[in-house]
Amino acid sequence: MAEPDHIILKPIPNLSRGGLGAAFPFFYIEAQKYESTLWKFFPVEKGLITNIDPIGNSPVIVGMESLKKIAPTWMNVSLAMKKDTEADKAFGWVLETYAYAVSSALHGVGNILYKDFMIQGELTYGKIGEWRFDKRSFDQVAPPRNLPLPPPG
Repeated sequence: MAEPDHIILKPIPNLSRGGLGAAFPFFYIEAQKYESTLWKFFPVEKGLITNIDPIGNSPVIVGMESLKKIAPTWMNVSLAMKKDTEADKAFGWVLETYAYAVSSALHGVGNILYKDFMIQGELTYGKIGEWRFDKRSFDQVAPPRNLPLPPPG
């Protein structure tokens, strides 16, 4: 799975192995930091809170059978988190990201974490640099055809 603001620079090999998904580890997905909130959605009988990988739904490579299990749970956990005032406030714009990570762990789908799966720049909210593509810029209108390519590097 990938998001609309991801730019694929070269073919992506199937990095998943042995029933594990392949995912990018996000520095801001911190299950231990939100442990008390996450226990509402990840029952203690499922194991340690560290069983929740620091991933989102994108970029991720996961088998179809695993995705068929995860997807409905992901939707339900997302909705439950959104209805929970504490979770909604804690997770904010990454709520569905946490919901995917929790849902993956609920189904026992672990992930091989690849730091080089994606290039992630520093957060630059409100700043526009030399080149930009942000899905949030197109919430009211479709992106134009033939977008210019990013600069080299």
